Amino acid sequence: MEAARLVIGLGLTALTLVVAGRRIWWLYSLIRSGQPDHSRSADLGKRLWTQATEVFGQSKLLKRPVPGLAHFFTFWGFVVLLTVYIEAYGALFDPDFAIPLIGRSAVLGFLQDVIALAVLASIIAFSILRVRQAPERQQRSSRFYGSHTGGAWLILFLIFNVIWTMFLYRAAASASGHLPYESGAFVSIGVGTLLAPLGQGGAEVLDTVGLLAHIAVMLGFLIVVLYSKHLHIFVAPINVAGKRMPKALGPLLPMESRGKRIDFEDPDEDDIFGRGKVEDFTWKGMLDFATCTECGRCQDQCPAWNTGKPLSPKLVVMDLRDHLFAKAPYLIGGRALPTGDGPDEGAVTLPGTKEAGNGDHHGVPESGYGRVTGSGPEQAVRPLVGAAEVGGVIDPDVLWSCTTCGACVEQCPVDIEHVDHIVDMRRYQVLIESAFPTELGTMFKNLENKGNPWGQNQSARMDWAKGLDFEVPVHEGEQLDDDVEYLFWIGCAGAFDDNARKTVRATAELLHRAGVNYRVLGRGETCTGDPARRSGNEFIFQLLAAENVETLNTVFKGREAGRRTIVTTCPHCFNTLGREYPQLDGHYEVVHHTQLLNQLVREKKLVPVAGTDGPDVTYHDPCYLGRHNEVYSPPRELVGASGAQLTEMPRHADRGLCCGAGGARMWMEEHIGKRVNLERVDEAIATDTTKIATGCPFCRVMLTDGLTTRESEGAARNQTEVLDVAQLLLAGVKRGSSNDQ
Repeated sequence: MEAARLVIGLGLTALTLVVAGRRIWWLYSLIRSGQPDHSRSADLGKRLWTQATEVFGQSKLLKRPVPGLAHFFTFWGFVVLLTVYIEAYGALFDPDFAIPLIGRSAVLGFLQDVIALAVLASIIAFSILRVRQAPERQQRSSRFYGSHTGGAWLILFLIFNVIWTMFLYRAAASASGHLPYESGAFVSIGVGTLLAPLGQGGAEVLDTVGLLAHIAVMLGFLIVVLYSKHLHIFVAPINVAGKRMPKALGPLLPMESRGKRIDFEDPDEDDIFGRGKVEDFTWKGMLDFATCTECGRCQDQCPAWNTGKPLSPKLVVMDLRDHLFAKAPYLIGGRALPTGDGPDEGAVTLPGTKEAGNGDHHGVPESGYGRVTGSGPEQAVRPLVGAAEVGGVIDPDVLWSCTTCGACVEQCPVDIEHVDHIVDMRRYQVLIESAFPTELGTMFKNLENKGNPWGQNQSARMDWAKGLDFEVPVHEGEQLDDDVEYLFWIGCAGAFDDNARKTVRATAELLHRAGVNYRVLGRGETCTGDPARRSGNEFIFQLLAAENVETLNTVFKGREAGRRTIVTTCPHCFNTLGREYPQLDGHYEVVHHTQLLNQLVREKKLVPVAGTDGPDVTYHDPCYLGRHNEVYSPPRELVGASGAQLTEMPRHADRGLCCGAGGARMWMEEHIGKRVNLERVDEAIATDTTKIATGCPFCRVMLTDGLTTRESEGAARNQTEVLDVAQLLLAGVKRGSSNDQ
C-alpha cells in the first residue's frame, strides 16, 4: 500500500506541476510583454516593510474587521498548513516522517490544528457575508456585483475540503500511530481516538485515503487558482512589492513610452501617448489586471458607482483582464490578429444589450453596456475604448465618470492602481483620438488662451483683494526678499470664484493678524495644470507647469531647500505644486492653509475664542487633501479651535466620499444617475448641523450647489451654509480681538 500511495501521490503531483508550469509560464510571458517600467525597484526597505504589513500583516484588509480577520486567518492558514503538506509528502516516503527539529513539537501540532479551525470559522464567515451581500439580493449595493460569485463559492468549497481532509488524514495517522505529535494536535488526536475501533489495518487504510485526498485537493486547488480570479494568492505579493511608494496616493506618473519619459518639446515619432491598446500598458498594469481579487472594495467606495454611473473600478480591471487574456495568443503566441472587418469598421458584435448586459445581474443598465465576457477572437479585436457601436472594452461613459478621488486605490488590498490606468486611457483619447466630452474643449481653450479654466482675464487675478482693510503684499521684481516666509499661491478658484475668494480673503486676513510675512504673485500666477492633467491633456499640463516652474524658480532663486515655501488654499494646487512639479525640476515645500493656520494657533499667534453657543459643524474631507496627501487632522483641529462642535459624516477621513469635482469633473456635466455632490450633501444634511466646512474651493462650489438644490426642494433648512475652515477660525479670532478690547 505504501508503494501504491507513493506512486499515486507523486504521479498526481507531477501531472499537476506540468499543467501549472505551463500556465505560470504563460502568465509570466504575458505580463512581461507589457511596456517597461523602471520605477518599481527603488526604496527596497519600504517595499520589504510593505510586504510585512500588507501581505503578512493584512493591514489593508483589516480596515474592515470581520472580512479582514477572516482573510487574515485564511492567509496564515495557508502559511502554517504548508508544514502539514511537508509532512504529507514526507509520509508518502515514510509513514513516520516528521519535519526535522520542529516536527514533533507539541507547539507546532497545536498551531496546525488551531489555525485549521480558524480557517474553518473564516469559511463560515465568508459564506455568511456572501449570502447577505449576494448581488441577487442587493443588486448594485453589493460589492460583489459583477464578480464571479460561482468561482468564489468553488474556492470556499475547496478550502473546506483542504481542512476536512487534513483532519481525516491526521486523525487516521494518530489512530495508526504515525502522527508525529503525541500531544498538542488536540483535534487530530481527539478524532483519532474515535477511529480506534477501526483497528490498526483500518486506520492505515484510512490514513492512505486521507493522505491522498488531502494532496489531491491541494493539487486541484492549485490548478483552479491559476485559472481563476484567485490567482491573486500567488501574484498579490508580487503586485504589492511593485506598487508605487509615495506618501499617500502621490502624484500621477509622468507619461512614458517604452520605459522612457516623453519629451513634449521634441517627442519621438514612435512615442506611445497614453494607452490606446492593451499592449500599451506597462507590465505593472498587466500584473494589476491579473491580480484583481474581485472583492469589490473599490466599487463599494467609488462615488461614481454609488450614484448610478456605469463606472466600477473593479469592472474596469476585470474587462481589461478579459481583453488582455483574449489577446494573449496574438501578443505572445505569434498569431496574427484577424484581418478584414476589424474594430475600426465597427464589426465587433456585443452579445449584451443596453438594458441588461449579458442577460444576468452583471449588466450595467444605467448606461452603455454590461461586461462582455469570453476569450475568443471577437474579444481580442475589440478597441480599448469605444461605445457599443464599435464594441469598445471600456465604454466612454465609464472612462469619463472617474473623479480620480483615489478611493479605489486606497481601498484595494492588493494595490491595483486604477486611477493611473484610467488617466492613461484618457491621455490617449485626448491627445491621439481627440475624443473627450465637449465641455472639456472649452476648458482646454481657456487654459491655453487665458491660463485658467474659467477663461477670465489675468488682469482680474487680484480682484479678490479689493475692499480688504489691509494691503495684500504683491511680489514685484524677480527674487523674493530674504525675510519673506511664504509665497501665498491664490490659485484660479481663489482668484475668480466668488465663494473661493471668501476663503483666500479670510486666509490673508489671518496671516496678516498673525504677522506672517508673505507675498502673492498676482498676475504672475497661472493655472497649475491640474484639470488638464486629470482629464488626460498632458500637453497643456506640461505647458502650464513649465511656465509656473520657471516663474517659481526665479522667485525662489538662491534659496536653499526648506525655504522655498508655498502656502495655498486649494488642495489641487497643493498636490500639483508639491507632488507633481518635481517631475519638471520644480522643488518646493508646499503647505495647505489649514496646516499653516493650525501651526499659528499652536504657536499662539492666532488666538480664537469660542462663542457662547458655537455652531455645529460637519467637515467634508477634500480628496486631494485627504487621501492624496493624508492631511486629516489639521482641519479638524481648527474646527475645534474655532469653538465649533464637530459631527462626522458616516463616510469621512480615508473613507470620505468625493464631492464630484475631481478628475476635471468640475468642468463636465453629470448626465447619468444621481449627482455626486447631491449624494454628499445628503450625508451632510443628515448630520443635522448648521454648517458644512471644508478646505477646498472646488468642494465648496460642489457642496454649495448641492445644498442650494436641496433647499429649493425643501430637503434642507435655509440656515445651513457651506464655508471654509479658515472662515470658522477667523470668526473665532475676531471674537478674541473683541474680548481684548
